[in-house]
Amino acid sequence: MPFVETGSTRIHYQITGDTSLPVLVFAHSLGVSLAMWEPQTALAQRFRLLRYDLPGHGASSVPDAPASAEQLGHDLLALLDALRIEKAAFCGLSLGGTIGQWLGIHAPERLTKLVLANTAAKIGNHDGWNARIAQVQRDGLKEIIPGTLERWFTNAFRASHSDTVAKIRSLLEATSIQGYLACCAAVRDADFRAGVSRILAPTLVIAGSQDPVTPPGDCRWLAENIPGAACIELAAAHLSNVEAGAEFTAALLSFLKH
Repeated sequence: MPFVETGSTRIHYQITGDTSLPVLVFAHSLGVSLAMWEPQTALAQRFRLLRYDLPGHGASSVPDAPASAEQLGHDLLALLDALRIEKAAFCGLSLGGTIGQWLGIHAPERLTKLVLANTAAKIGNHDGWNARIAQVQRDGLKEIIPGTLERWFTNAFRASHSDTVAKIRSLLEATSIQGYLACCAAVRDADFRAGVSRILAPTLVIAGSQDPVTPPGDCRWLAENIPGAACIELAAAHLSNVEAGAEFTAALLSFLKH
């Protein structure tokens, strides 16, 4: 498996597609891995796809301290540097979208286009995240997985696509508790409400019409406050790239090819 050492993290990544194609980076949600983006891998015919595991997720190393959006952003910049990628389009979902906002504000020269899916300038609140952290510290990840899957997928999708939901469950079960907690801290502490107006990259915001984690209103707020941003809404809950995979991929392609 390919890895890059960033100084703080040993990042596992996968890159596919011809080297002549423009690069599209995918950053996943809290608790899973780069495998979350399997529904979008057909885009390798049009882009050089770079998927990677966040710290303590998938095959990346486990952090020994709470993470921050800044640290996660610098990890990605180090990965791009190591792979000699000067500029790329970026698509992040949930926590991945938090990283995308940090990049848009602090490293605009590295972005060609930005896609922020099922995310918000501020996701939840400190009390909610601290309660989640305390619960996982006490009981482990197993106890929160059923509720997580209920928030990530609609009832209808869970009933009709049990195999897909089981794959996502397996990713959650494989995640390091320490890695999960570290990245919970990154989401808890990230607040870009005062900064997103500085994002200049062409931006698409994707919302899930039935997303209870980052409701459509949160996504519309991002689009209204990022100059020139567009917003689309898909019939899905939080993991819209999985639940509405074909529609999500089509929206990406339409946005990125122009």
